[in-house]
Amino acid sequence: MVQAQKGRFDDAIRLIRRAVQKNPRSAEGHNDLGVALEAAKRHADAIAHYEQALMLRPDYAEAYFNLGNALQALGRHEEAVVRFERAIELKPGHAEAHNNLGIALHNLDRYPEALAQYEKALALNPRYAEAHNNRGNTLRAQKDYDGAIAAYQRALQVKPAYADAYNNLGTAARGQKKPKDAEELYRKALTLKPRDPSILNNLALSLMDQKRVDEALVLFRQSSEIDSHNHSTHLCLARAYLDKGMLDAAKAACECATQLKPDDPDGLNTMGRILSEQNRSEAALSSFQKAIALKPHLIDSHNNMAHILQNLGRFDEAQDAYARALEIDPKSIAVLFNLADLKNFAPDDPHLRTMEELATDTDALPEEDQIRLHFALGKAYGDLKLHEKSFDHLLRGNALKRRTLDYDEIMTAEYFDRTRRVFTAELFRDKQGLGDPSRLPVFIVGMPRSGTTLVEQILASHPAVFGAGEVKHLGAVVHSARMDDGSEAAYPEYVAAAGGQQMQQIGAQYIARLRAHATADAERITDKLPFNFFYVGLIHLALPNAGIIHVRRNAIDTCLSCFSKLFTHSHDYSYDLGELGRYYARYDELMSHWRKILPEGAMLEIQYEDLVEDFEVWARRIIAYCGLEWNDACLAFHRTERSVRTASASQVRRPIFKTSVGRWHAYKDFLQPLINELGGRFSSS
Repeated sequence: MVQAQKGRFDDAIRLIRRAVQKNPRSAEGHNDLGVALEAAKRHADAIAHYEQALMLRPDYAEAYFNLGNALQALGRHEEAVVRFERAIELKPGHAEAHNNLGIALHNLDRYPEALAQYEKALALNPRYAEAHNNRGNTLRAQKDYDGAIAAYQRALQVKPAYADAYNNLGTAARGQKKPKDAEELYRKALTLKPRDPSILNNLALSLMDQKRVDEALVLFRQSSEIDSHNHSTHLCLARAYLDKGMLDAAKAACECATQLKPDDPDGLNTMGRILSEQNRSEAALSSFQKAIALKPHLIDSHNNMAHILQNLGRFDEAQDAYARALEIDPKSIAVLFNLADLKNFAPDDPHLRTMEELATDTDALPEEDQIRLHFALGKAYGDLKLHEKSFDHLLRGNALKRRTLDYDEIMTAEYFDRTRRVFTAELFRDKQGLGDPSRLPVFIVGMPRSGTTLVEQILASHPAVFGAGEVKHLGAVVHSARMDDGSEAAYPEYVAAAGGQQMQQIGAQYIARLRAHATADAERITDKLPFNFFYVGLIHLALPNAGIIHVRRNAIDTCLSCFSKLFTHSHDYSYDLGELGRYYARYDELMSHWRKILPEGAMLEIQYEDLVEDFEVWARRIIAYCGLEWNDACLAFHRTERSVRTASASQVRRPIFKTSVGRWHAYKDFLQPLINELGGRFSSS
């Protein structure tokens, strides 16, 4: 199909070129040749012929109009504006020139001027469907969704089978946070233009809004097959892969996008997000800075850059970056939410006043913003010791978040039970010593918010240790394992049937993935993914010389801290006090099981409260357990320069503090559902 079109364009260009060669002083001939070249997307060649036409006939309005279109196609919007204005000056009744001038002004973010041009086009031709549609686009860019929808509907009255208007109506519905309505409108557009990449991409985006990422990926790939040179499609693919945690695929797709359009700030922003997830903080910062240089008002890049600076412990720079983001949009809840985690609030804090103002009408906010706002206010009022107000917002934010999740507590409980049933003392005796002998990894496990980040920071401050953070390689290796016959293996049951070859493969594959994170001279590499407590038994079998450090903290303090955090990924159990308490109880039972069946000395257990009370003693024990010589840098862990990408990123940049010990007492009147589930066997001291 594309090749056939190219052939037709080539034939047309060849015929018109012959006519121009016969009459080289024909302005009309050069103009027509430019139109043919532009149809073949040879915009630069087209421009040369439009300019030749204008040299021959300086008052040729249509050539100015066509030149403006070609410049517009190349992104040279300022130059396009000048040509459209000249076309209108020569031909005041040129409705198309007014319309296209409006598009050029829109692309320059000069929205009021763009709207004025659409009005002039519509005054000349009230049934100009494209002008109604474009007017809707500019209103939508200003977040006037009602006005935009009215404009698109007017376009459809004039032109009922107008796919672009349905497509744009869908985008307006997305802007109003109505993804199901958007999906329906995009599907209408798709029936009119089944192979339109833009519509396919937008439909996929509406599915992503509904967390239907796998369905979205199918559509993005279909769009890419139709037009492999569509920059937007590759960028959408990159974001979808990023949502799935498929970082290599995301990076490859984003590289395709940036090759097609190197100076696209959205592409650079997306690349920064991917690099950040790959723990390449400096490269991510550079990408965000390039995006901001190209588009200074790109608030996402300012916000993302601030978050990375915060993870790196560069708090003053992070504050400045958040401040710049809030200059662009003082009421950006995404920015206020991130900033709340960084700062301590005072009673007269202007950011608190802004959040309180936003909270007067939370129903007007998208659900995601409502959730963020409640968590941010919970943090702010907690700083101010207004515990009842703080917990009220935490309850509301958690309840809203829980409503968005499909957490299956029964299945989770069964997974805990199955793990205990499979990993018996007999299994350990039978499979001891079969795994990979590497001493490289040190697994730091425990509940989130229990002190695991602090322990990793102590270790990562040692010159022989690389802190890899929360990497997900072990789970990926476990769930990709196969039996000898190549069949899928269900974890944890397959461990009972696995032989030495499988154990060694799991260990070796994990080590290979882990090494990619660290410097070549690292003697130990930490893996601080809390969920690895599920795999403690497997770790000992597949990597018998690996370090396993289990960090515990007062159960109620741990759970309250989880309940106070809006996690980026997983932890679906943590948004209801009862579910959270039951999850903690099952975790504690599993750790008791590991404690009973692991060989003595295989796992080091640390009580967080003991660590902060007698820091140097416990820090030395941690280093000694890992088989390393003591280094005083471990006492100054808060000065270690590395990216910490967890909810505790700010805390580990400070010297040891004890204020979080017993924090739950201030909230004890609100925590009964949690305390009931934890039971009397958990310390409440």
